[in-house]
Amino acid sequence: MSESRFTPVTRAAGTLAALALITFSGAALSQTRNANERQEGRHVKQDAKQDARQGKQECKQTDGKSNTECRQEKRDTKQDGRQEKREIKH
Repeated sequence: MSESRFTPVTRAAGTLAALALITFSGAALSQTRNANERQEGRHVKQDAKQDARQGKQECKQTDGKSNTECRQEKRDTKQDGRQEKREIKH
C-alpha cells in the first residue's frame, strides 16, 4: 500500500486556505463595487453643482429673471443631482 504525500492535516489546511481565499476575494470585489458607486455618485453630484452654477449665471444674464427665481432654479438643479446620486447608490 502506498502512502499519500498529503496527510489529513495538510488537506484540511489546503481546504481552509481555499475557503478563505474565496471568501476574501468576494468581500474585496464587493468593496470595489461600492467604491466605484460612491465615486460615480460624487462625480454626478459635482457635475450637478457645476451645472447649477452655470445655469444661475445664464439665468441672470439672459432670462431677465430675478435673483430669487434664478437661485430657485439652481437649487432645483442641485436637488436633481442629489436624487441621481441616490439612484446610483441604491
